[in-house]
Amino acid sequence: MTIEPEQLLDLAHKLGCEAAEVYASRSVSRPVFFEANRLKQLESIDSEGVGLRIWKDRRVGLVTAYGEVEPKDLVEQAIALSALNEPEEILLRNSTIADYPQIYGQEVSVEQMIDWGKTAITEVLAHYPEAICGADWECSEESVSIINSKGLDCGYTDITVDGSLNVELTRGDDFLNVWYAQSERGNLNPQVIAQKVLQSLHWAKKNAKAPSGKVPVIFTGKAADLLWGVVAIAMSGRQVQQKATPWLEKVGQPVISPIFTVSQHPNFGVYSAPFDDEGTPTKEITWIDRGILQGFYGDMRTCKELGIAATGNGFRGDLGNYPSPGLCNLEIAASETIQGDVLELAATLKDGLIVDQVLGDDTDLSGDFSINVDLGYRVKNGKIIGRVKDTMLTGKVYTVLNQVTAVASDRHWHGSLYVPAMLVEGISITSRDS
Repeated sequence: MTIEPEQLLDLAHKLGCEAAEVYASRSVSRPVFFEANRLKQLESIDSEGVGLRIWKDRRVGLVTAYGEVEPKDLVEQAIALSALNEPEEILLRNSTIADYPQIYGQEVSVEQMIDWGKTAITEVLAHYPEAICGADWECSEESVSIINSKGLDCGYTDITVDGSLNVELTRGDDFLNVWYAQSERGNLNPQVIAQKVLQSLHWAKKNAKAPSGKVPVIFTGKAADLLWGVVAIAMSGRQVQQKATPWLEKVGQPVISPIFTVSQHPNFGVYSAPFDDEGTPTKEITWIDRGILQGFYGDMRTCKELGIAATGNGFRGDLGNYPSPGLCNLEIAASETIQGDVLELAATLKDGLIVDQVLGDDTDLSGDFSINVDLGYRVKNGKIIGRVKDTMLTGKVYTVLNQVTAVASDRHWHGSLYVPAMLVEGISITSRDS
């Protein structure tokens, strides 16, 4: 039978649970796939499920269910699992913000997405008829609701449109793959995506010898996720609990270049949200102010154990996960910028490297990285002279973010990160031909 969240709460109470919470999610997705310059596949994906969290004898149990299931069986399964856990304090919200949008974004038809995909591919083929293009376009609608035995009852629907374009070019033994992706709530301009890819293809028309040694490096916004992803982990309250973050005793002290301010803006951008997955209202918070660490983020339990106010950063990932610390719309701002984007940063360099795509991502909380450049360009006398191959970067994220000498004024969304391109003083580079 179809599960009613209120019925689960009522059953949990009747079966002796002190508290219960139901997190329900329904998603409808219409992806469109292009392969080898042609429309390949249309899909329709519907998913509906619930995550039930109960406390019995102060022991927590979490179960999930998709489709039709017997409600009593689900509650009894959660109770059985709770017996395996240690007693804990019950932490549930009894209310959230009262006034917030019920629907974010606008639906886009499959026909429109097919047209956008064709437009993007046609734009590339007009300049590179030998290119092999693939594209994915998807409109996803997800409805989330959270209710619990303390009286919390909230939910909203989020509609997002994702578009990506990837292009492969083969010239003799030289293989090139370039991609770019964007997300919006509604209109998503395919020509913007195509122009980003075309710019990369233009810069890669010629091959150039890679620099070697300690060299200035420009990270595009797309590549900068390598660095800021580590920062996001280092600011997690979970890492504080585990005493794993290198910033454990750094609140109120400089941790990155004073050029940067890192903040959360949950009401801005494609991934905005009125509350987190526990019903805690999200809010604007500055985590790093002009290089100085201001604090850590967390879910309700993490924040309470750390003795800080709940920050609205408890997210689940999926129905089967307990809430854990997560960020919402991370914005990277700079106090001093060079007007423009990558080209304007390159114009300041006598010699250097632009990194746009990397292979793999083996960076962790230590910040150490040694990565292969998937797509990078040599800069000489302020000009991009060609693509570099077989090149590796080695360094430490925390050091790199203290050696930033210039930041572009243009910023772009990459996932839920709103970030500019930036120039770093010197990073160790090795290449096969150096």
